Amino acid sequence: MAKYRGAVIGLGWTGMLYDIADREGDTNPRYSVDDVDRPTPTVMSDIHRRFHHHDHPGQEGQPSTYSEAIFDRPEVDLVAGVDRDAKRLNWFTQRYGVETTYTDAAEMLSRQKPDIVAIATNVKGRAELTCLAVACGARAIMTEKPMAHTLEEADRMVRGCAEKSVPLCCGQISTIHPSFARARRLLADRAIGELLSMEAQAPGAQHQNWSYFLDSDPAWVVGTGDEPRQESGSDEFRGSGMVVTQSGLVVHFRQGALGMGVRLTGSRGEMRFECSDGWTLRQEIETPAGPRRVDVPWPDPQYRSEYGPAYCLADLLDCLEGKMDEPKNSGRRVAQALEVEIALKLSAARDGARVDLPLSDRSLGLNYDWYR
Repeated sequence: MAKYRGAVIGLGWTGMLYDIADREGDTNPRYSVDDVDRPTPTVMSDIHRRFHHHDHPGQEGQPSTYSEAIFDRPEVDLVAGVDRDAKRLNWFTQRYGVETTYTDAAEMLSRQKPDIVAIATNVKGRAELTCLAVACGARAIMTEKPMAHTLEEADRMVRGCAEKSVPLCCGQISTIHPSFARARRLLADRAIGELLSMEAQAPGAQHQNWSYFLDSDPAWVVGTGDEPRQESGSDEFRGSGMVVTQSGLVVHFRQGALGMGVRLTGSRGEMRFECSDGWTLRQEIETPAGPRRVDVPWPDPQYRSEYGPAYCLADLLDCLEGKMDEPKNSGRRVAQALEVEIALKLSAARDGARVDLPLSDRSLGLNYDWYR
């Protein structure tokens, strides 16, 4: 018998459709995320044709959606789905055999009281849904990215979950892959000596790998070169800068660096992650000619690009079982990255002036692309 009851709020792309929709090929422009008029895709001709089964870590063919991830874990019963689109609710029932569907999330949460809640809606209202899920007795929550628009919303999500000891995972990004936990253990074991600095392309509160490796809270930032708000609606930070933690650790944000990756430089080596290549490790060794840094094999697990909500769910289950203190992509870490990104924008607007953290104005926030 399953230990937990799970439910999904929002049966769009990451809620359900990626695993069952016929998009007529990923390159079909009709379904481009940049197209405001993109249609709801048709369902596969045989809705039961394809299921995923997943063993950790890094196995291929894992679920791409929260519905599939919950359905796929024997510890969890998928008991309900929520969406305003009747067609999607019908597909949900056909796919998973779950007759309990709702068009109102509050009604579902109050009636079903699920243990694990996936919130795969747009950003607007996500903080309210998270806090409502906690109030209705949810024991673990995973949301899609980005976490929230404003610092105040992120504060409410983090504080509300912390007060009830509810683990909160905010998005399926590469940080959720088990190889990141391996990298953190290597740091703790001083595989590259003392950590001196980190580098990333951007603070990326939608996809921030660097915050997982912080040794203390961010203390201050400087930023420069931000760009105007994009036509898509996003005003995320697109400049360069750095954040310094309370312990003095420096994280550099440099345009053109590492894509969505991260570089960790130590006194005796370096670890580097890129989505296209996974993790690489250089360590300092003694040679007859003196110390030299050489490439060494990365210990398993190595990163594979098939990361997804199955890893979010795995972290939540480990938290519920007492095996982890918080998910790797926890709400706390994402909220920190959001605050750093907002502070970098403030600094750039002030000609690179230092901005101290925490920010006093919690109404500050970011806008994202329209489809978020």
